Amino acid sequence: MKGVVLVTGISASGKSTIAQALAERLPRSVHVRGDAFRRMVVRGRAEMTPRAEEAADEAVRQLHLRYRLAAQTADLYFQAGFTSIVQDVVLGEDLERFTTWIRTRPLRVVVLAPDAAAVERRERERAKTGYGAWTIAQLDATLRAGTPRIGLWLDTSGQTPDGTVAEIVARADEALVSGDRI
Repeated sequence: MKGVVLVTGISASGKSTIAQALAERLPRSVHVRGDAFRRMVVRGRAEMTPRAEEAADEAVRQLHLRYRLAAQTADLYFQAGFTSIVQDVVLGEDLERFTTWIRTRPLRVVVLAPDAAAVERRERERAKTGYGAWTIAQLDATLRAGTPRIGLWLDTSGQTPDGTVAEIVARADEALVSGDRI
């Protein structure tokens, strides 16, 4: 699996766990955590809100900056000989936009789409909190109704992380973005 792999989904869908496990399975790889770029903003950070009409232009600019930084980082690691596994919440029209910001090919997109009950359980069981102003239902609706069907979509509700990684590896060609199919 050379190139770049974007692992996306809603909060608590398993992105961090799966991206790390996938990177650990590959011989020369990196795990690019998109949210790290958001956390680098010390003062003046503008957060996205659940209501589109309330999303400030600055929040959208910072979100797209974060995505471009992750894409460029993935490209630079690939140029240095690594497979880049990028992990972030990339939903709606931004998924297609994100794929244009990554220059490296082949590019694979894996969308983790467990059902809402599995996400609620995972959110309760983990140490960090992924939901503040957002609800699981809001993000899940954006994922399922507003996100283009790019790459490999997996319902991981009943899977272990090892099972999910094994399925990603086995179905890697299905994750290739349009135009990259081998």
